[in-house]
Formats: sequence, structure tokens, C-alpha cells
Amino acid sequence: MTTAGAMEADPGDLAPVRAGIASYYSAKVAKFGATPLGVDWSCVPTQELRFVKLLKLCDFSSPFSCNDLGCGYGALIAYLDQRHADCAIDYVGIDLSEAMLRRARRLWRNRANVSFVLGHANPRVADYSVASGIFNVQLDQPLAIWERFVAETLDQLHRTSSRGFAVNFMKAPAGGKPDRKGLYSTQPDRWVRYCADRFGSAAEVLDNYGLREYTLIVRRQPNICDDIIWQ
Repeated sequence: MTTAGAMEADPGDLAPVRAGIASYYSAKVAKFGATPLGVDWSCVPTQELRFVKLLKLCDFSSPFSCNDLGCGYGALIAYLDQRHADCAIDYVGIDLSEAMLRRARRLWRNRANVSFVLGHANPRVADYSVASGIFNVQLDQPLAIWERFVAETLDQLHRTSSRGFAVNFMKAPAGGKPDRKGLYSTQPDRWVRYCADRFGSAAEVLDNYGLREYTLIVRRQPNICDDIIWQ
């Protein structure tokens, strides 16, 4: 609520949103270290299940480049090394938290074709971009501003991904309220339609994999305006 004469928050000014996210995850990694809890996930199996779904975007039959927005300490790299070691991947991780990136750079300092960038946007155009969990922690941001943040992030993911991008969202429960205060959850239609209308690309929803969430895959395909696939 605003007082008389006070200006309402500008939904176009997302710097406070990003600062809040950076602070939240810096505190998590300080407490839990380079672990799933350090990036606000409960355990390795569910973290890796999310990677499985996000990486359905990618064609591993030939080398490619990948942006990992909200990379945390670089857990995706370990998963790629474990499951897709035969595919050469040029990886760039991007994160808002300096503390998180210090952990990432320490962990992967001797790893070829890996680099990390502090920021809120991809620094290059890559074949693919992925982002896991970056839309969940709304904190105390008003819904309109948070959804502006989501929309602008999706826009820049599309601009910087020549073949497509993949993200995940918490799914809103039947009652419409998240399990925990400060979390953002939504039904798939909200952002499926946004991507189809905005980008003219096929939108694929991966659902029903045992977690209260869904993965949205958006591939660049000319002449497809609103092709929605549910699995």
C-alpha cells in the first residue's frame, strides 16, 4: 500500500527484483554451500530430474553451445559430464549472485569450454539456453512486477538462443496459492500462450513427472505460430 503522494513501483524497473534474488541465493549458498540446498532445491535426484526435462530441448548428436541462466554453482556441468560426456558443449553460466559464481569458478576452474558471467542476461547468442528455478522465488514482489520480470527474461532467452530455450515453473495448486509464502506458481497456459504469441515458436509442455511443476520448451521454428504439445 502506498501513502498519499508516494509513487507506485515502476514495473519496468527490475533492478530491485534482481537485487532481491541475488541476496536470497547468496544467503543460501553461504549457508549450504555448493549443494542442491544451496540453490534452494531439496536433493540431487529432483535437481537432476529437472535437468533431464530441460535438456530434452537439446540435440546431443553434434557439438553445441549452451547458456545456463541462473547457473548457481554449475550443477548442470556435472550432469552433462555424467550423462553426455561424448558431446562437446561450449557452456556459459550466468548468475546474479557473486557468491554463487565464486563457488562455480572454484569448482570448475580446470574445466575446458566453461565460463561464468555475473549478470541477469545471456552475454552471447548460443544454440540453446536453459534456466532452472529462476522464476520461483518471488519473495515480496507484487505479482505484476514479478510477471514483468518473467516476461522480460523469456524475451531475452529467445533473443539469445538460435535453436531454442527451456525453463521450468512451479505449478499452481488447486487452491491457487503456493505451498510457501514468497513463491511464484502458475498454470502452464499463462506462459505457453505468451511464448506462442510473442515468438511464433512451437511451445512444448513437459508435465506429470512427479513434481509440482512443469517444463516449457520453446524451439525456434519458422512458420509455426501456435503449436502447443502436451506430454
